[in-house]
Amino acid sequence: MKALRILPACALMLTTLVSANTQAGNLVYQPLNPSFGGDPFYGSYLLGKAQAQDTHTDPNVRGSSALSATDRLVQSLQSRLISQLIGDISSGELGEGSFESNDFSIVIREDNDLVSLRILDKLTGDVTDIQVGGLFNP
Repeated sequence: MKALRILPACALMLTTLVSANTQAGNLVYQPLNPSFGGDPFYGSYLLGKAQAQDTHTDPNVRGSSALSATDRLVQSLQSRLISQLIGDISSGELGEGSFESNDFSIVIREDNDLVSLRILDKLTGDVTDIQVGGLFNP
């Protein structure tokens, strides 16, 4: 019977000893988001998480499908031809001419010292006029 009386006393003494050594500190908020003062190294991690959760698509964006090898070759050739055309104009080898593709049309005219380029986007109907002077050496 004496042992039963000692057990609550030991438990009380153990609780007093354990609670006497514990200390509490201030709770300080530290933001993770770098926009709110957090560590800037979390930025790419948070962006990746946000992009992974993003299920919305922009309805105004055209579908960007991967180009076939033939389409890439055609784009490369068109770019090269346009670059050569501009080079020929600036060197004086070509005064007037035109270039046609499925997507656009370019008409080049020489007026005195000005070179006029008219670019027509066949898909949208947009017309861009460019006039460049000082290309020809006197």
